[in-house]
Amino acid sequence: MLITQKTAVELGPAGKLWTTRATRNLTATVERLRVDRQLEEALTHGADPLHLALVFGIDEKTAIRYAASARQLLASEAEEHHGRS
Repeated sequence: MLITQKTAVELGPAGKLWTTRATRNLTATVERLRVDRQLEEALTHGADPLHLALVFGIDEKTAIRYAASARQLLASEAEEHHGRS
């Protein structure tokens, strides 16, 4: 979510010009931030595709893809932790 002075008091999205200026010369793009936020949500809420679809308004195939990625990350993290024990 991007919040500007305007979006803080209204319901509309941040404008394209504002987002372009805000991310200029940064390695993180708006697209990368969006993807990271969706993956973080999947990791936090048990990789539930229905939850992702409802929270982000994304289609079911995209939600399933994010949930699958989150499950893989969670599994590899569990394997690493188990290997250290």
